[in-house]
Amino acid sequence: MKKLLFGTIPLTLLLVFPIPTMAGVDVGISISLPPPILFVAPPALVVIPETYVYVVPDLDEDIFFYNGWWWRPWEGRWYRSRKHNSGWGHYRSVPSFYGGIPPGWRNDYRDHHWKGHQWNYQRIPHQQVQKNWRDWEKSGYWERHNNWGVQGLKPPKHSEPQPGEAVKPQHSQPRHGKPGKGKK
Repeated sequence: MKKLLFGTIPLTLLLVFPIPTMAGVDVGISISLPPPILFVAPPALVVIPETYVYVVPDLDEDIFFYNGWWWRPWEGRWYRSRKHNSGWGHYRSVPSFYGGIPPGWRNDYRDHHWKGHQWNYQRIPHQQVQKNWRDWEKSGYWERHNNWGVQGLKPPKHSEPQPGEAVKPQHSQPRHGKPGKGKK
């Protein structure tokens, strides 16, 4: 009788109070991170004319620096980090600055032209951008510094965003395909 009683008590308790793991539901969504890009040294950057967005120009991947963050699109999603070579985290939407980046910027860079004008861009050491980006934006440095290196570039007649203002997005998703190939 004792064996029957000790055998039925745990069974009764199990039926009345089910084990939590049996009743739980586990739903997980995983967003993979972009593969690392190995740099021999911190990359030099180029400022994209008419913006305060800096880019690592000589990679097949788009890597931007804007407003203290490093940004990169990968597999239809955006990622950002405080470091150029690690710490990437998923960003839920397209960053605001991206709307002001022309799809053909790589061709313009390669051809040294911007909107039909000669573009004498300046490579800026990583450390210099990290240290000065905020002051450059506040002071309008690139407008005053030979209009981003673009000869004959005149400010548009319509109202342009002031340094520090968000740029209205022109596209909502990262461009796909190999950058700098074909499109202009």
